[in-house]
Amino acid sequence: MRRMIGLVAVALVAATPTAAQQGSSSEALLTAVKEGDANKVVQLSEGEAAGMINIRGFDGTTPLTAAVKNRNMPFVSYLLSKKADPSLATRDGQTPLIIATHLNWEEAVDLLLRVGAKVDGTDRQGQTALIIAVQNRNTRLVRRLLQSGANPDKADHAAGYSARDYAKRDNRVRELLRLIETAKPAAR
Repeated sequence: MRRMIGLVAVALVAATPTAAQQGSSSEALLTAVKEGDANKVVQLSEGEAAGMINIRGFDGTTPLTAAVKNRNMPFVSYLLSKKADPSLATRDGQTPLIIATHLNWEEAVDLLLRVGAKVDGTDRQGQTALIIAVQNRNTRLVRRLLQSGANPDKADHAAGYSARDYAKRDNRVRELLRLIETAKPAAR
């Protein structure tokens, strides 16, 4: 029995450097994205961190969500070309589309939708990109999300309201409710 435990311990110690190297490579990739170091991002994504494009770092961030948070379109495009998952959320449920919508970054929202981001993905509070666009009173994003099939009746967990409900409650931009009311159900 002691010999078996000893062999398992040796196997674990032998496996640790590889796991540590992979962990440090993935964290290095995330750091390079966060710091905007294009040379390092390309070097790592082509080299030792290849295949880790969809990892989550210790803080729960993915390379793509970090690039979106930094509003770095060249990195967003590059990571998507390397097969970054456009719907992979951070630990707290923030998808790249939700982050881009929070930022009112229409160019990124457009790109993410074109490459297949889930339009009705939710964060931990159940908010969709459409709910966030309504809360931000961004009519262009509301229109774009509805055209991509966003469900205006999907309710969040926080208040139990949908994008339609939030639009009805906010009288400042009546255009939002009009867009939702006239959206074609077939598009969804």
